[in-house]
Amino acid sequence: MTRDGDPIAHAEAALRASAPHALLDVIRATLQTDFAATAVDLLLADYRLSMLQPVTQLPHTAPPLPIRTTTAGRAFTAQQVLLEPGPATEGVVIHLPVAVRGDRLGILRVLLPHAPTGAEQDVLAGLATMLGHELIVAERDTDLYLQARRRERLSLAAEMQWQLLPGRGCSRAEYALGGQLEPAYTIGGDNFDWSTSADYLTVTVSNGLGQGIGAALLTNLAISALRNARRAGLDIADQAALADQALYAQYGGSQYVETLLLRFEVATGRVGVIDAGSPRALRLRDGVVELIEFDAQLPLGMFDRTDYREQTFQVEPGDRLVIVSDGVHTAQAPTGVEYGTTNLDLSIVASSNLPASEAARAIITELLDYHEDTDLLDDAVVVCIDWNHP
Repeated sequence: MTRDGDPIAHAEAALRASAPHALLDVIRATLQTDFAATAVDLLLADYRLSMLQPVTQLPHTAPPLPIRTTTAGRAFTAQQVLLEPGPATEGVVIHLPVAVRGDRLGILRVLLPHAPTGAEQDVLAGLATMLGHELIVAERDTDLYLQARRRERLSLAAEMQWQLLPGRGCSRAEYALGGQLEPAYTIGGDNFDWSTSADYLTVTVSNGLGQGIGAALLTNLAISALRNARRAGLDIADQAALADQALYAQYGGSQYVETLLLRFEVATGRVGVIDAGSPRALRLRDGVVELIEFDAQLPLGMFDRTDYREQTFQVEPGDRLVIVSDGVHTAQAPTGVEYGTTNLDLSIVASSNLPASEAARAIITELLDYHEDTDLLDDAVVVCIDWNHP
């Protein structure tokens, strides 16, 4: 390091004072001054989690990097700092994960004149994490980082659905989770949501009826009603009832949302469930995948004033829950053969060694491979939850 003092403190002050679109310029200046960096790039994961897209003043003015086959992609997947020789074997390139509380955003790629020491790597990793937090705040005021994630234009319905999400990952000592939507750029009515507190983790996976804008509006109303009830302190049965009433009042039963609503009690692993439709929960325990059966209840908004009843089950340390919409478990390949539970079970087992966020992406990728790179006929959601609490 070439400047006296704490680089993280210098960067933090500069980032907070900068314009929202200028965060990369601030980090680049810090790394040039403190580490003699000769090149600094911010690569953000695209909506499909298949490419790392360079952030530039105009989107798509630099080629993206595939996540599957590059060092930057491996650093993103493993959430580890990785180094490789610089161009023409001059210097070293360090790839630093940019993430916020388990939500993977991208990679900060830095060309340095020599390999950093362990202490320097820790400082660099801290700068990348700080940048991630500032990116989340900056997205309220600029489109630059959202534009950079797009390999193609989003449909309006997809724009609405992605803006509705809480993120694509979250982690605490007690649990880690990740979620993914497909088709990423034209998603219609499927969605997921979660919220964490000191005592509970609440997760919902929703399958909205129909396609396009109508389905997105329907799901938006359902998620907003569930959030409104949750934030009022209601239990999950009352959350479902309030959302049911809101949807029925708007659509009169002609439109409804199939939803699986779960609330995990952090201290005990007890899970309350409202099964109001087609999303399914599968549990991976000791290498065996099992469908968790619930009493089926009516979808939200199908009838007026439906009475929802909470059911319960228990999660144990080491359990992985995979929640999927019907676009996953009933998907059909171009040949007409259904993806089915056998392929899904195999995919869950095959991804068992991956972190929750990466496992959700891997299961979706397997589904896309099954479709032979053709568009999915229905929206698909995968949410993966790893339970770690003793």
